[in-house]
Amino acid sequence: MQIQDVKLAVVGLGYVGLPLAVEFGKKRSVLGFDINARRIAELKNGQDHTLEVDADELAQAAQLRFSSEAEHLAEANVFIVTVPTPIDEYKQPDLTPLIRASETIGKVLKRGDIVIYESTVYPGATEEDCVPVLERISGLRFNEDFFAGYSPERINPGDKAHRVSTIKKVTSGSTPEVADLVDELYGQIIVAGTHKASSIRVAEAAKVIENTQRDVNIALINELALIFNKLGIDTQAVLEAAGTKWNFLPFRPGLVGGHCIGVDPYYLTHKAQSIGYHPEIILAGRRLNDSMGGYVVSQLVKCMTKQRIQVQGSKVLVMGLAFKENCPDLRNTRIVDIVQELGEYSVEVDVYDPWVDAEEAVHEYGIELIGKPSPGAYDAIILAVAHEQFVAMGSDAIRGLGKSQHVLYDLKYVLPANESDLRL
Repeated sequence: MQIQDVKLAVVGLGYVGLPLAVEFGKKRSVLGFDINARRIAELKNGQDHTLEVDADELAQAAQLRFSSEAEHLAEANVFIVTVPTPIDEYKQPDLTPLIRASETIGKVLKRGDIVIYESTVYPGATEEDCVPVLERISGLRFNEDFFAGYSPERINPGDKAHRVSTIKKVTSGSTPEVADLVDELYGQIIVAGTHKASSIRVAEAAKVIENTQRDVNIALINELALIFNKLGIDTQAVLEAAGTKWNFLPFRPGLVGGHCIGVDPYYLTHKAQSIGYHPEIILAGRRLNDSMGGYVVSQLVKCMTKQRIQVQGSKVLVMGLAFKENCPDLRNTRIVDIVQELGEYSVEVDVYDPWVDAEEAVHEYGIELIGKPSPGAYDAIILAVAHEQFVAMGSDAIRGLGKSQHVLYDLKYVLPANESDLRL
């Protein structure tokens, strides 16, 4: 296949797939496919509830068409799969969306076709888990009748500076010729350039360690914060001082959620355990980061007790539910840990987040968002997400939501140290 022969389809139009399809749609004809008919209707109307792509950008992708009808995929000969790869309740990889997408593609797969995966997986998943599905459904043989590629996504939800086209792209293919074609295809939209990995497994491994490295580093800083809090030392002040050295890495303590950092390490540890190796550092970091919600609540309860504020029956405002600032993404948000832990103390919790869809919050976590906090109503306030609206409020307006005596916990270092009662 030559680059001019490519007929492209992007399968899965979420935070990863839609921006990718839009960029390709500015350059070539592309079919954007998603099994969610409501999502397709929304996009056809020029709207994106994820806020990753605005109406103007959608309009610029003049060659992009949308469909939820699987038979429309038959017109494509190159498929890019961008479905979620979550973990289950036991923190094991859940490849269900990936397998189902592979089954859908397998039904229309033809000789010479190429299937490129972008979803985060453990090394070997493309060729060991996905390709057999394609073979079984299509009846075709891998690397004889059809081929595969892997090019890991690097989307950062809510980030308007680092976009699909401005982030360097790792590419790979199941044969040298396919690797060249995959690299050339992405090269049409990636102005930051590409890096062609030597194999699909190398590309898979590169992706999964990117976020594992961040997770472990944040776990270290979280542990340092626990130590400094016991010593009565301001963690932020320590990090600012240490940061004056040229090679000190600027990580900050906090809750680790989202679709990548809090999930990807479990894909790597699952694969490691399957070959008989028990990861020590990675899993220790995961345990520590997953415990931070409970630690935050224990700090809050101690501070309220010291100020003689009765905890049981108190009213606490949690500002923010999204996993990060200035985006509506609720995937794997660890703010829910705080809400659930407060419930163990019989605390009445109000959660306020102007970025998040209220129906989605109820559907995903059973949390009913409030429309707007009432002034003077709260015994404690947790500033959990650094949304621009919260930053603009400042300490006076935020404290105005509390009772005459209350505790303000600034999780995200939004306020100067002397304007809150607690910080990590």
